[in-house]
Amino acid sequence: MDWQEISGNWVYIPRQPRAVIHFLGGAFVAAAPHLTYRLLLEDLGKQGYATIATPFINTFDHRAIACDVYNRFEDTLDLLQDRRYLPTSSLPVYGVGHSMGCKLHLLIGSLYDVKRTGNILISFNNFSARDAVPLMGQMPQEFNVEFTPNPQETLELISGYYDVPRNLIVKFSNDTIDQSYTLGQTLKQIFPGQVSMLKINGSHLTPLGQDFQVQLNPQFFTPFDAIGQWFKQEVHRDLHQLKREILEWLDPVVSR
Repeated sequence: MDWQEISGNWVYIPRQPRAVIHFLGGAFVAAAPHLTYRLLLEDLGKQGYATIATPFINTFDHRAIACDVYNRFEDTLDLLQDRRYLPTSSLPVYGVGHSMGCKLHLLIGSLYDVKRTGNILISFNNFSARDAVPLMGQMPQEFNVEFTPNPQETLELISGYYDVPRNLIVKFSNDTIDQSYTLGQTLKQIFPGQVSMLKINGSHLTPLGQDFQVQLNPQFFTPFDAIGQWFKQEVHRDLHQLKREILEWLDPVVSR
């Protein structure tokens, strides 16, 4: 299994795929999701989940981004099925998003007639541009620019049109910019009994955990080596917990 770039997406396909994941990352790390989220996505791939990770560049028009990533995903999915890399229309499809990627999946599920078995929404946030973009808060009011749709419009779209009933919402214990609670209350009103909310250890950056190597000199083991080992263990522990929770939520549907 190697990453391949196909029609503007990064694709990772196991030998016998059991489901397809459409992955969308956070605003400032989404340009190369096969690198920034490599460890998480490849671990899911080893469990049989094919990934189509759609890169994007953040702009203020989130509706346009949602349209673009949705169309590129659908084109690539059709191409993979035509080339027999994936079975035709028989695999369940899940959306998995981190941070801004959550908002894009929610917009896609509200604006388009998508066929999703479910969505996994990790560290959702829905800030205004003034709160989300560095230096925007320091600009004069007459230069105020807002995301499209803005936070209130986004929640109204979800309340009125979002059509993916089964959702897993993941919040990390040390995430100060997470807004999952508001999203969870909104979705639970629309789909009672079909929305799971989960709080686990970690921070907003936990899904970005990388498999870095700590170089140790056995003859000169220093306090810095100990700190490095501890940091690696902590990062990987939180990431592995995230992966386990995702797989546990996916398995009941996939195995039916």
